[in-house]
Amino acid sequence: MTNESPAESLFKHQDQDFPSCPGAYLFKDKDSRILYVGKAKNLRKRLASYFRAPRHLASKTRAMVARAGSVDVLCTTTEKEALLLEAGLIKKHRPRYNICLRDDKQYVLFKLDVQADYPRLVLTRRVVRDGALYFGPFTSSLAARRTLKAVHRLFPLRRCKEAVFRNRVRPCLYHHMGQCLGPCMLKVCKDAYADMVRRLRLFLAGRSGELVVHLTAAMQEHAGRQEYEQAAEMRDLLRGVSETLEQQAVVLRDGLDRDVVGMVEDERGVGISVLFVRQGRLLDSRHFFWPNPEPDVMRADSKEEGESKPGAGVREMLASFLIQFYGPEQFIPERIILPMSLKNAVVSEILAERRGAEVRVEAARRRDEQRLLVMARANARQAMRTEPDPARMLGDALGMPCPPGRIEVVDVSHLSGQGTVVGMVVFEHGGPLKSAYRVYAFPDQEIGGDDYLALASWAKRRIESGPPWPDLLLVDGGLGQLNAVRQVLSQLGVDPPWFLVGIAKAGRRAGELRDSVFRPGRKNPLPLKPGSPELLFLQRMRDEAHRFAVSRHRLSRKKTTLNSRLAAIKGVGPKTAQLLWDCFADIDAMRRATVEDLAALPGMGVKRAAKLCEALRKIT
Repeated sequence: MTNESPAESLFKHQDQDFPSCPGAYLFKDKDSRILYVGKAKNLRKRLASYFRAPRHLASKTRAMVARAGSVDVLCTTTEKEALLLEAGLIKKHRPRYNICLRDDKQYVLFKLDVQADYPRLVLTRRVVRDGALYFGPFTSSLAARRTLKAVHRLFPLRRCKEAVFRNRVRPCLYHHMGQCLGPCMLKVCKDAYADMVRRLRLFLAGRSGELVVHLTAAMQEHAGRQEYEQAAEMRDLLRGVSETLEQQAVVLRDGLDRDVVGMVEDERGVGISVLFVRQGRLLDSRHFFWPNPEPDVMRADSKEEGESKPGAGVREMLASFLIQFYGPEQFIPERIILPMSLKNAVVSEILAERRGAEVRVEAARRRDEQRLLVMARANARQAMRTEPDPARMLGDALGMPCPPGRIEVVDVSHLSGQGTVVGMVVFEHGGPLKSAYRVYAFPDQEIGGDDYLALASWAKRRIESGPPWPDLLLVDGGLGQLNAVRQVLSQLGVDPPWFLVGIAKAGRRAGELRDSVFRPGRKNPLPLKPGSPELLFLQRMRDEAHRFAVSRHRLSRKKTTLNSRLAAIKGVGPKTAQLLWDCFADIDAMRRATVEDLAALPGMGVKRAAKLCEALRKIT
């Protein structure tokens, strides 16, 4: 019997260096960039499992351990706290080796404020415990708006917001179109309006059978009284509801809310599909794909608490996905169906706290649920076939040794040489990392609107700021801008692992009809096809950097203008102006400040505060 050495790593693991308590752990590379975030009931035993013989580790785990330069741990008192901490760290840092949601946008819901005298139906992306009713979700805002438009044709609810509703002087256009009863100006019976809201709730909750019976009885009752106009209204509403019902498919007869999560894995990566079933009807779906996070995750074994658990890898992945997907402000159904039992009551407990009611997270039991699970897997498999991985495709097109994990994009913005700023945006794993966006401002007397000099100055400051370094640096511009950055790196003797690329807009050179992509040392642009995914990805990042740089340049100009207006006030110098900006968000907040508010500022007396308050009121 031969003794295998543990997995090779830059980090030398010692069991006694780590506690035996629950918590989260962070694998970092030699540049302190976070590679992976995990959680454990027992940190010492869990971390020891990563440094076993290589044959016991999955391929991704071996690659990650080989790059690890250090391991940090954060202790917690319970496994639940560790799971929440792990989810927060993953969302914040988006580590390369984690299963993390690239797109954390909230999906669209209908919100009905039933506590108002005249409720209105609106679209929202946040669930707040305010007594309102929420219906949905819709992954497409366009589909949700179309549905809202159809609902308003059937149910003439008020449209205007509370502030507008209280201050109207005449009914809105929707009232004249017959799509609003006009309770803002007209005497609308509250009982009749409440009855319409009850019908709307039946419709949105999927209890359309009850609604059809109710409308049919109301239509016949009005007809019996020879109230033909009211009977015609009920007939038209019944017809609209019936046409809508024909477009919905009943998949479960119990009429309950549930989400069905399907997962598939192959050599390309892992795909997850979530089906939204509301009141027994399949409403919508959402799909996620992670390229090659763990090639053998479905067969992975993980050791924790000294015990081998077949399939523990996929269970940990599902637990991490659920905690990230069902955030505190999202709609959570009463039941979530998974392809297997999670064997972790902590996940159900966290989701129940976020929902404010019990949430059952369990494997499919009945035949109809198994059928939905098969449907979810089919959707996930189809999404994997059609889901492009822009980072991987871009890496292949540029000839990079591996797909870029972190991409930094820079652009220069100024107005006739004044107020020069360089905006830097960051993309990780194909999506923007807005917490890493930065803006660099430069004095006009030093730069004078010279884009090349601005980029060179930015490169010096970027080197000074240190890691994390980008795998790819994209510059908005051609060879001139690209060489300005390259020369600075050469002068400083810096050899960071950056892959430099420049993208120039069409029309900057004679005969150009499309954007051109350049590499240092190459005169001609790279042969990227117009409309190709990799070129579209570069253009998307370039446009985001341009938007960010221009927006920050405008803010800088606005603040400069406001500072000059403050400096024009007698007795206000640079120090006083800075003090005001430190204590107030904007010029309007300064104007609203009372004498007492200003007198409370450091070094500001009552008499001076009174004069300053009067002067601020006069600023337009």
